Amino acid sequence: MDGSSAKYHELMKTIKDAEEKMAANKVIKTHIINYAKTRETYITYRKSGYSKKFFEAHRDEITLHKAAKEAFSKLPDGKIPKVKDLNEEFVRLLSEKKADYSEYKKIKKEMRDYQIAKQNVESFYAAQQSWDIEEDMKKKRQQER
Repeated sequence: MDGSSAKYHELMKTIKDAEEKMAANKVIKTHIINYAKTRETYITYRKSGYSKKFFEAHRDEITLHKAAKEAFSKLPDGKIPKVKDLNEEFVRLLSEKKADYSEYKKIKKEMRDYQIAKQNVESFYAAQQSWDIEEDMKKKRQQER
């Protein structure tokens, strides 16, 4: 059962890792889309000499653009991935997660079945031991008479 337990925990970690990567994937994709949508506004803002009036009129767009640039600066290789690549990776991760989750559920059921069987055996032996003690006491009482 130790092998199943190790596999169970390994699958759980793999599933969580895939979920984290998928969530990060969604965040980067959102930043890419926001960056593309706000690029022209930001260029105009720069050309305006970073005008406070222009900033106030376009605060949301400029803030989204800056947030996207900040997120891109934190990417490990400094290269902005393509949305198509992110979509493909997301589909791959989702597929792997589903396969791992299927195996995870199977192992979880096996472990639960094992625990139930173990409890049943322990209960049986406890009942048997109790019955044996009762029988021994009955025999002692009969011998005392």
